[in-house]
Amino acid sequence: MKKTLLIVGLAVAGLLGSAPAFASEEVSTWTCSESKQFKTTGTTEKVRLTWESKTFDLSRENSLPGSLRYKNTTTGHDLVVLGNKAMLFNIKSGTRLADFCQTAEMKTGKLPHLFAGAEPFTQN
Repeated sequence: MKKTLLIVGLAVAGLLGSAPAFASEEVSTWTCSESKQFKTTGTTEKVRLTWESKTFDLSRENSLPGSLRYKNTTTGHDLVVLGNKAMLFNIKSGTRLADFCQTAEMKTGKLPHLFAGAEPFTQN
């Protein structure tokens, strides 16, 4: 019995240990024009995006000054975040999926929690 519990415990620990870790599990809901919506969790370096009931992991990319950009080159999802809005694209199909997206914080003039303190949004 103890051996079985040990094996089960090790198997569960192995499964949990292999899952990608996202430092911030706080979910941000982004509401966009045309009644579109997506959610994000993660950090300033890696974002997990939930769009139309599917989840995608996006990595931070170099971007133009004044913006943050996150991409998944396999799926084509491309999230561009400016100080007051975000846009979601699919660069594989060449379409804009969502425009003028904001979190509840952004609607009150604050930065979304994932990006507060991140370049280029650091207050000088």
